[in-house]
Amino acid sequence: MWDLEVRPRHAILTVRIVAVVIAAFFIFGGIVLRNGSTGVNFRFADQIGMCLIGLLLAGGVLLLSRPRVRVGARGVEVRNILSDNHFQWQDIRGISFPDKKSWARLELVHDEYVPMMAIRSNDKLRAAAAMDRFRELGAKYSGEN
Repeated sequence: MWDLEVRPRHAILTVRIVAVVIAAFFIFGGIVLRNGSTGVNFRFADQIGMCLIGLLLAGGVLLLSRPRVRVGARGVEVRNILSDNHFQWQDIRGISFPDKKSWARLELVHDEYVPMMAIRSNDKLRAAAAMDRFRELGAKYSGEN
């Protein structure tokens, strides 16, 4: 069971809108592809291909809505665009939000860090609340007081 789960609210909304626009643009282009007089002979298969390219691109854009951070007694789970990572509390030094960066990062031992794309600067107060709650849970589960 997780005590905190964070997803980027503003980014998810933006990504969904962009994906719909891309898909609509390519589907519309696929539909009207044969209706022009460009001198090129487009077939039905070209129209289907154009629509499928748009859907694939929109699906690729939707990958940007994957980021998530979960915090609990078992540790911290960070899911970015393509990867999922789980970290135990003994491997975590803290959380920070570097100046002029778009997202927070999980500070690890040995001067390593992992970006946490789920806690984004454009979520403003929601991101600040997530950072505060993360620190509370970190103190609770790592044994610090």
